[in-house]
Amino acid sequence: MASAFAFASGTSPSFLPSNTLKPKHSPLRRPLAAINIRSESMATEKLGIKVETNPSESKLSQLGVRQWPKWGCPPSKFPWTYSSKETCYLLEGKVKVYPDGSNDFVEIGAGDLVEFPKGMSCTWEVSVAVDKHYKFE
Repeated sequence: MASAFAFASGTSPSFLPSNTLKPKHSPLRRPLAAINIRSESMATEKLGIKVETNPSESKLSQLGVRQWPKWGCPPSKFPWTYSSKETCYLLEGKVKVYPDGSNDFVEIGAGDLVEFPKGMSCTWEVSVAVDKHYKFE
């Protein structure tokens, strides 16, 4: 295996055989600024709740999310029923949503685009204060 590191005077360290290749250029050697790190969007559906984690800015713009009204709450626990479908985008917060009739929950948090179906009744358990954009249809 070739080393991507160059050693003083063109020598290999004692743990490498003396005939180990030492490439002068490696595709892995790039300035840090040239590396594009991005979390990929991932969509799931659990217990009737659709969650897309880290949607692209273009998707948020296409939906007009930044123009939707905002709502927030401190850490708390409360029941909620959706009289119509709600789509929301969490700017801050962490919530466990327990749909009625289930002991399981869906955890949502900052950076999630979430869709709750019309007619769902659930309990929100907010552990970190919520700030979100929302839209009812």
